[in-house]
Amino acid sequence: MTSGTQAGTAAAIRPGTEGDLAELTRIYNHYIVETSITFDIDPVTVDQRRDWLLAHPETGPHRLLVAEEDGKVVGYATSSAFRPKLAYLTSVETSVYLAPEYAGRGLGSRLYAALFEALAEEDVHRAYAAVTVPNEASFKLHERFGFKEAGVHREVGRKFGRYWDVAWFEKEMR
Repeated sequence: MTSGTQAGTAAAIRPGTEGDLAELTRIYNHYIVETSITFDIDPVTVDQRRDWLLAHPETGPHRLLVAEEDGKVVGYATSSAFRPKLAYLTSVETSVYLAPEYAGRGLGSRLYAALFEALAEEDVHRAYAAVTVPNEASFKLHERFGFKEAGVHREVGRKFGRYWDVAWFEKEMR
């Protein structure tokens, strides 16, 4: 994949492995507990996240890339199955999660760039992203990578005692 210094970080980007699972779970749990970015409500265990990790092999359209700095995983990007029906096989849903102390340093952009570079050789026709509203940083990230707004689901999720809208973005891949 890619590595080097950009926007204040020297993180290397590589495929995720089972050895990363504890840190990946820690990062994701931050977003469960502290934000509306994911609609999971309760923190997950490493064992609960194992099937998710195994659904992202090193090759194919469903990828997991991690950013590692000084031996520690500090973020990740994924392309996952959009829907389970066979006709959706050429569509993926993408996401990026960073350790909170790494936000705003360009690492999300580096992860997405590496993810889309990896997907360029795959049979992927469209990429989709769901963004809880408001989230200006995520809106800008997706627009920077060529995503276009595709609609908003109003008050589709309830978390922290309130309803949240989710904006959908789509990107033409081929």
